[in-house]
Amino acid sequence: MQGTIDGFSYGLVTPVVAFLMACLGGALGLRCTTRSMLATRSWRAGWLALGSAAIASGIWTMHFVAMMGFSVQETPIHYDRPTTFASLGVAIVMVGIGIFIVGHRGATGTALFTGGTITGLGIASMHYLGMAGMRLNGKLEYNTLTVSASVVIAVVAAITALWAAGQVRGFLWSVGASLVMGLAVSGMHYTGMAALSVHLHHTAGTPEGDSATSLLAPMMIGPLVFLCLAAVVVMFDPRMVSGKPDRPAVERIPGIPAHPVGRHPGHRPQRRPGHDRAHRSVRTPQSR
Repeated sequence: MQGTIDGFSYGLVTPVVAFLMACLGGALGLRCTTRSMLATRSWRAGWLALGSAAIASGIWTMHFVAMMGFSVQETPIHYDRPTTFASLGVAIVMVGIGIFIVGHRGATGTALFTGGTITGLGIASMHYLGMAGMRLNGKLEYNTLTVSASVVIAVVAAITALWAAGQVRGFLWSVGASLVMGLAVSGMHYTGMAALSVHLHHTAGTPEGDSATSLLAPMMIGPLVFLCLAAVVVMFDPRMVSGKPDRPAVERIPGIPAHPVGRHPGHRPQRRPGHDRAHRSVRTPQSR
């Protein structure tokens, strides 16, 4: 027997809030990635770590906000606490690997493709591991083709967003990239949910685990507080909006000194021997 799935139990409230959470996490994370490319090597790792945690927290919060509106009419839905926490950890680790590759190698070529692919796979892994933490009186089944489409959406979105963040062209580029990531992550989520069907068990009962209200609501407080703190760091860093590096880059060209050589006060240029004599020997027509 197939269960009746409703992904919009609260109407448009959960999709809109979920989209905003994905945009917030994407905006902060991508902005930190851009900032790392302007920072000195000693500060780069810190900005990349902050950006990875912001993106992972945003997409994790987005996923479970959307899941608050998910229901199966014939059975209650509970969640396994360790698996739910593990989905957040997987997101932070995999997104972090992808962000660090792009942050250290640049948002071009192989580094962009590799880092974006790992980041996209991290987003998809978080989604399906979070789904694996659901406990209900039934079995979850997925359509392989639709699941593949959701993974492709996540990977393409991650590559596009990281490319835009790597351009270092100002605040509006990061805002546009965050909107793309938020839309794509939400699209990946609901594409993955469209691949889901629930085959109910014949026996009824209360599933193991915690209910959504008792587990998800308190668990989302931590990532939300972290996103707010990350937003404060981003807003109060003057380089985030100006887009200027911490130190001006010095171009070193062979044969040319790195800094211009200035003249010291009172210094007179030395004249070559015979220069004054040759100069005095030249007579103008008026002197004849």
